[in-house]
Amino acid sequence: MTTSEAVAPRRVATARIPIPLLLPALAGLVFLVLPLAGLLWRTPWSTLPRRLAEPEVLEALKLSLFTASLATVLCLLLGVPLAWLLARVEFPGRRVVRALITVPLVLPPVVGGIALLLALGRRGLLGSWLESAFGITLPFTTAGVVIAEAFVALPFLVISVEGALRGADTRYEEAAATLGASRWVAFTHVTLPLVAPGIAAGGVLCWARALGEFGATITFAGNYPGITQTMPLAVYQTMESGDLDGAVVLSLILLAVSVTILTALRDRWMAAP
Repeated sequence: MTTSEAVAPRRVATARIPIPLLLPALAGLVFLVLPLAGLLWRTPWSTLPRRLAEPEVLEALKLSLFTASLATVLCLLLGVPLAWLLARVEFPGRRVVRALITVPLVLPPVVGGIALLLALGRRGLLGSWLESAFGITLPFTTAGVVIAEAFVALPFLVISVEGALRGADTRYEEAAATLGASRWVAFTHVTLPLVAPGIAAGGVLCWARALGEFGATITFAGNYPGITQTMPLAVYQTMESGDLDGAVVLSLILLAVSVTILTALRDRWMAAP
């Protein structure tokens, strides 16, 4: 069979798209793209350069990028070992642990912020001890923004990395063990390179989720310009003040940053080997 003959059936198969699947797919695409088109249509392009140069906008954008990046690093430090534990170790209550990890995915962000206050606030479960023993106060600080963003973004990383670990071929790890490698050496030199695309993809999703976090941040960290006011909070405040054009400009910045990062990194890191 020639190469052209082998490729031909695939072309025919992809050309015969069932109409009952095509129409809902196109409708779903329009449903997702239409609001973005409305945002672009409403953007005040004539005053856009001036608004982008405003100090408040640049300050909020800088803080958003900084806190989202720190939250992603924190999620990587905590989430990769946690994903490995769920994927590789059998222990009682593993299903319960996995369910608890996914709770922030379905928990309303405001409720997550209240939970963080009750746990890490000055009178919280752990926060009172942190303040009395070390003088550390997390609520309404930049560190509080990082904590809130990491709380809601961590499940995305854990789920992605756990899936990559479950799909990885364990024979390489077993071969490393037979050659005398310790569990730690096998993890750092074999397991991590195998699941690096999954870790990268989870990190991108984690960063994007942290960048757009609103409810937990405003509840746990407040909305103080230069300290805790990230871009989503700036959008909310601008909208509340009646400046729709300003809110649209801030939203457009968030959209542009998110699309740029996801397009540039996700396609490369999530590409099949």
